[in-house]
Amino acid sequence: MNKKDLNIQFAICISGQEYGDLEYWKLYRILPDKKASEVECLRVIDESGEDYLYPQNQFVLVELPEAVTFLGYYP
Repeated sequence: MNKKDLNIQFAICISGQEYGDLEYWKLYRILPDKKASEVECLRVIDESGEDYLYPQNQFVLVELPEAVTFLGYYP
């Protein structure tokens, strides 16, 4: 199984000042959500540990090495 099979994505917050549960320059896990992307949002696991929708323009998607993404994978 590889990262593409798991669809694991990450993004860096580039403007979290309006949202109390986001930290500027922090890396966040992004969950797949087709409906969210249709309205230009990302489903993000934030500081509360829950997933919420945030505007895409608050983040930059990043690609991490496969070994790093597997460190946080718990089946």
